[in-house]
Amino acid sequence: MNKLSWFILMCLVCGTVVLASIIIRQSNQSSEAVRKPIDIPTLSQESVGIKQDAVDQKKESKTLLTGVKTETLMKNRPFMVMVNNHPSARPQSGLSSADIIYEILAEGEITRLLAIFQSEEVQGSIGPVRSIRPYFIDLAMSYDAIPIHAGGSPDAYNILSNQSIQSLDEITNAGPFFWRESFRKAPHNLYTSFKNIEEGIDKKGYRNQIHEKSIYTFLLNKSNDIGERVSLFNVTFLIEDYKVTYQYDANSNKYLRSINGVPHVDMNNNEQLTASNVVVLGTDHKVLDNEGRLQVKLMDSGPALLYQNGIMKKVEWKRDQINTPIRLYEQGQEIAFVPGKIHFLIVPTKPTFEAHITY
Repeated sequence: MNKLSWFILMCLVCGTVVLASIIIRQSNQSSEAVRKPIDIPTLSQESVGIKQDAVDQKKESKTLLTGVKTETLMKNRPFMVMVNNHPSARPQSGLSSADIIYEILAEGEITRLLAIFQSEEVQGSIGPVRSIRPYFIDLAMSYDAIPIHAGGSPDAYNILSNQSIQSLDEITNAGPFFWRESFRKAPHNLYTSFKNIEEGIDKKGYRNQIHEKSIYTFLLNKSNDIGERVSLFNVTFLIEDYKVTYQYDANSNKYLRSINGVPHVDMNNNEQLTASNVVVLGTDHKVLDNEGRLQVKLMDSGPALLYQNGIMKKVEWKRDQINTPIRLYEQGQEIAFVPGKIHFLIVPTKPTFEAHITY
């Protein structure tokens, strides 16, 4: 091969190598472009977590005192109205909207109803409103509830004053937020309303935000707890012919309340009062004076009956700290309530606790 031919051959070889190198390099660059992730804006884990928490919170929001799921969670502080339960005061107004009702003796062998409101706005009036007692204040404070009343015993006024308890009293500090109706005679005709109470709380500058996220634990599903099936039971306090009855309705899983065989209804809507949980508990009652004023022991522990899901359970009530509510226990474990309204009926332990309940 002559020198010219050799030179031409070498040029062809070098050109082929260079061309192959360029092709390989372009191919690699193309592959890298394919493998490179596309730069798409994404939400951080923290942002996703916040959004998910918001969804979960909306999905799982429950009312403070009844554990009922809701999408319109009210954050107002509870208030407790002292409601007259004399026969001349029935039917009362607003009770069907109460989250929790306590029935407890005042003097004179007639009970008083302490109605705690928080989860829903009452449509219509609330009452008739009556006076307050020291153990009523104790129960109100156990739920961080503002007491709503008309007057009170001397001991109750001392407690309200000495402890600077925020309350709305028709007689001393909140008269304009109450009114009297003409269709009943005093003292069975004093009323207020949800709107008036809210305005009174705002006018007085009281705190109106809840402290606690929950008060009790609630069952997620209908429980199959072991107990005695009881569909109807009666409770008497002191007067034999004054009998409160609860009838279990399996369709609604609620207990319907009657007094002396007559449905106990709310005058606002003519609906019979119902509860998903009824608690009858016994404790010591002591007469303090000639007026028949009582001292009712609400600390320590004692016997109780819990009615829920058509079943009666013998349990124990306990309360060992001020500003905490009465709780129920079985074999040392706190009992959960069925989501819904709760009625507590507090009876004396004399002659015996059991003597006040029949079924």
